[in-house]
Amino acid sequence: MRTKTEGREQRTENRGLIFVVSGPSGSGKTTLLEKLLRDTALKKRLVKSISFTTRPKRSGERNKKDYFFITTRQFKDKLKAKKILEWTKYLGYYYATPKDFPESQIKKARHIILCLDFKGALKIKRLYPKNTVTLFIKPPSLAVLRERIERRCSKTNTHEIQQRLKVAREELVASHNYDYCLLNKNLPQAVKELKGIILREIYFKS
Repeated sequence: MRTKTEGREQRTENRGLIFVVSGPSGSGKTTLLEKLLRDTALKKRLVKSISFTTRPKRSGERNKKDYFFITTRQFKDKLKAKKILEWTKYLGYYYATPKDFPESQIKKARHIILCLDFKGALKIKRLYPKNTVTLFIKPPSLAVLRERIERRCSKTNTHEIQQRLKVAREELVASHNYDYCLLNKNLPQAVKELKGIILREIYFKS
């Protein structure tokens, strides 16, 4: 695990932190976040920022719980109305962070966690440099990542799988830009390490 500590003293007093988690498709970041948000030491101190998406809802997903599922027209209307903090387009679908929620939470000194791509992480870091902590989740290896992506996308075409792998390689190259890099080889251990990072950052801020 690699860490950066430079610039911590510059954070704004009495304001919440924004934890931005990134990682390639198949890295296990969604599972990590789910377990983290159920942890007794964090569930009253950390809240998830729910993103907008124009992609179809997957089996088991719930609107307003996993994502706000919206149409492309609704996304463009929100973008025009400046209700979006950051956004990206991935495999033909839009993903975006609502503007009001993160801003209201950090002003109330509440800590939030977001799951974003590299571009989104950089945007949030640029907007809130004193309050943002970026974390990158790495898979054990590219071979394991490929296996996970192929298993997850078994019903999709080969082109989409190749696109996911291409994006994953680009994200892995960019991982050195994050404050923390965490290897997700063993899920319980990765949850423990991620929890430790977040609690230390919250403690440091307080």
